[in-house]
Amino acid sequence: MRVAIAGAGNVGTAIAKDLAANGHDVLLIERDPDLVERLRPTVDVTWVAADACEVSSLDAAGMAQVDVAVAATGDDEDNLVISLLAKQEFAVPRVVARVNHPSNQWLFNESWGVDISVSTPQLLTALVEEAVSVGSLVRLLQFERGNAHLVEVTLAESSPAAGTSLVDLQFPRDATVVAVVRGDRLVVPRGDTVLDAGDEVMVLVTGEAERAVQQLLVGD
Repeated sequence: MRVAIAGAGNVGTAIAKDLAANGHDVLLIERDPDLVERLRPTVDVTWVAADACEVSSLDAAGMAQVDVAVAATGDDEDNLVISLLAKQEFAVPRVVARVNHPSNQWLFNESWGVDISVSTPQLLTALVEEAVSVGSLVRLLQFERGNAHLVEVTLAESSPAAGTSLVDLQFPRDATVVAVVRGDRLVVPRGDTVLDAGDEVMVLVTGEAERAVQQLLVGD
């Protein structure tokens, strides 16, 4: 997979290192040429010293050939512009954008070319809730331009799903159980998988089906 990352700050370089280590072809775009020269020996990716907010720079860098674009600068305005250019000018299949300020989260949507937005404060909040909440539905990640979410529920003793198989729960069409964590073990969900109290159930669900999933796993 070919990935273009805009912004060589701590976030951008960390993503680049991990993706390169996993065998992906990574293009890292940074407007500060001095920073590029300083970091080039430490991150084994293709470096481009250019302004990712300019169409000509992205064109010269080969944005039209990437599978995923990541707008990872420390400026939300720049990330929105980069996302919009990647999607509209170069038809990049998947655009991921970093949200620096939570108040700007609402802007990171399909209108700006963003497929997936990542807000560190919101993600930390979700992880804290996931760690301490039992019997509550917690949103972990947002996908598909905000219409789909990865949610997690730690089943309480009183959960209507406890002791019931997945096939008998009859999840709505727009919801899929993707994983069940039982203690220190990952259970791959199948139709005959019976849920137990204390299970961490992760579900990919659309906004329309979220209420129905909550009723199945948490109750009224």
